[in-house]
Amino acid sequence: MKIIKGIRIGGLQQKIFNLLLIFMAAIIAVYSAVSIVHQKLLAEVVQEASARQQASISAVSEQTMDAVLNSSMSRTTALQAYIANDLFADVETDVLTLQAFATELFEHADAFSAREVPPPSLENDGKSAVMLIHEEGADPEHSEMLGLVGNMSEIMLAMYEANDKLASVFVGTADGNMVLVNTRSGIYVAEDGSALPLAITHRPWYTQAEKAGGLIFTGVELDAYTDTPMLECAAPVYSDGELVAVVSADLYLDSISDYVRDTSSDGGFLCVLNQNGQVLFSPAEEGVFKVELSSDAPDLRQSENRALAQFVTQALRQRTSLTLLEIEGKEYYLCGAPMETLGWTVLSVLDQEITHQPTDNMLARYEEINERALASYAEGTRRSQQTLILLTLLIVVLGIVGAVTAGKRIVKPLENLTKRINTQGRGGSDFTMDDSFRTNDEIEVLAESFADLTRRTQSYISEIITITAEKKRIGTELALATRIQADMLPNIFPAFPERPDFDVYASMSPAKEVGGDFYDFFLIDDTHLGLVMADVSGKGVPAALFMMISKILVQNYAMTGRSPAEVLRKVNDQICQNNREEMFVTVWLGILDTTTGKITAANAGHEYPAVMLKDGKFELVKDRHGFVIGGMEGMRYKEYELQLTPGSRLFLYTDGVPEATNEDNELFGTDRMLEALNRMPDASPERILRNVRAAVDAFVKDAEQFDDLTMLCVEYIGKAEAEKQIPRA
Repeated sequence: MKIIKGIRIGGLQQKIFNLLLIFMAAIIAVYSAVSIVHQKLLAEVVQEASARQQASISAVSEQTMDAVLNSSMSRTTALQAYIANDLFADVETDVLTLQAFATELFEHADAFSAREVPPPSLENDGKSAVMLIHEEGADPEHSEMLGLVGNMSEIMLAMYEANDKLASVFVGTADGNMVLVNTRSGIYVAEDGSALPLAITHRPWYTQAEKAGGLIFTGVELDAYTDTPMLECAAPVYSDGELVAVVSADLYLDSISDYVRDTSSDGGFLCVLNQNGQVLFSPAEEGVFKVELSSDAPDLRQSENRALAQFVTQALRQRTSLTLLEIEGKEYYLCGAPMETLGWTVLSVLDQEITHQPTDNMLARYEEINERALASYAEGTRRSQQTLILLTLLIVVLGIVGAVTAGKRIVKPLENLTKRINTQGRGGSDFTMDDSFRTNDEIEVLAESFADLTRRTQSYISEIITITAEKKRIGTELALATRIQADMLPNIFPAFPERPDFDVYASMSPAKEVGGDFYDFFLIDDTHLGLVMADVSGKGVPAALFMMISKILVQNYAMTGRSPAEVLRKVNDQICQNNREEMFVTVWLGILDTTTGKITAANAGHEYPAVMLKDGKFELVKDRHGFVIGGMEGMRYKEYELQLTPGSRLFLYTDGVPEATNEDNELFGTDRMLEALNRMPDASPERILRNVRAAVDAFVKDAEQFDDLTMLCVEYIGKAEAEKQIPRA
């Protein structure tokens, strides 16, 4: 490109200049040609052109309106969904924080003393305050749960004051008491000064969280004291597998309702649907988009209008394109965008008739202008011929000046912007705004976008570098822990190739990188084989460390020649001496006499073993369980005997086998386990374990593995049978 007298030849400035010149030349040429045409033919030509122009205007207007609607409504709907999603994501984070804190309280209840919670007081009305509400008949003074939850008062008060979106923060206990934080103490006080009761365990936020077993958002509910519409987020808290409390926060919906109501215009509005297809917010006062309480609101996914039902179902899953639907005898444009946090969706609704009004107005205006033009054209043509030459010269001069001026005004900021971006791309300074970019048009918007992109990119790169390094370190350590744990267990098979009088095989599949289950088998002497199956409480690295300690202790004491009951007693006392984390392990320990087939065993809270005697089927041996290892010091354990004959098999396992769960939350169970064992009861131990694992995998399918899955099978062959199988020389 070259610059000649201020004009950049071959650049954008020249193109603008050429475009304006061509445009002016075309106008002059058309004007001259039309002026020469005979006045007599003008009416016919204008009428024909008018008809075509009207059709073109109508078609182009409709297409343009559809494109604008599709783009505008889709962006608006997605933006509203994004904004609302952020609002509820903050509330969800607060509730999950309360749930985690409450869970820690109940898991370590012995470490906390009871904390008194005051009743509501008129003196605190209008101020952020912690107060006690309870059900009719509940006894707060003797509630251990309430005293424990009272320790959450400060974090609840701080959370409430930090988030102006919250109407209340509260924790309801299973014994009918509730710790509540808000600024409306006065509404909870009766005329006699006592606290008004509340059916806590029967409120929707409590019952729905209890039923779901996880975090939930309720539908639109009425406040128990003020009948104000609200939305509540709640999550259950469990201790030892039992529900002990439900944490919750609620939002008054006045601001959201007002915002949605303000979107109503002539023929158009926004509305919000929950995950059940029910309308939560809408300015409509009648029809399918009218807001009703969750108990009465219809599910639009089940609407008799199948097209509407299909559209709502799709809008709850993904962002939709502009769709034209007939609803209650009228046609509407609809588009939707889901809110990922809640599973809700935002719908934009626009009456189709409104979209035709611009086209109709444009055609009417065009007709009026056209009629006036026809009447005055003859006079204008005569006068324009006289001034044509002068006007042409004037247009050319003004066009050249305007082209040069406009070209410089547009091109100069773009040149500066391009230079700055190129400098940044070559590793120069960061892109920042300056006065040359402040043109009050799209160029300024583009420059601001580049400046913002630069800042965010640098921030993202820094965060990604830090996160990547940390993930790599953790991944390396977990991989090493997995290998160490695998090496701790016997994993070379056949385990005792020189011993034909028995065969043993075992496997362990942890639910996480490392697990808490373990098995073990070892020769105590030439005629006694130790067999161990155990399950440590918890998962992950803590369970794996506890597992290693337990395995070493069991094997070490067993190798001293002690009986199974004595081994378990010694291991229990050893672990209980320094078990601050209060972890425990269930253990089944058996010692097989390889000369007689007799197994002497003891069970510390572990699963029942399964035994298959020769030519029979596997059956559970419902032995007497002792207390778990690590649970209480000084425990003693009972022994029992199992007599195996040549061909008998013993199957040991952890609870990960019968408690394997499919997508419908159905357990695999011991009946299915026995069925899998008895498909080929005479198979080798390795084949038996593979059959059980195949049955578990077929039952679970794609469901996530929540527990370690560990199995061991030993076949007793006996010395005499083993000698028969050895070829004679």
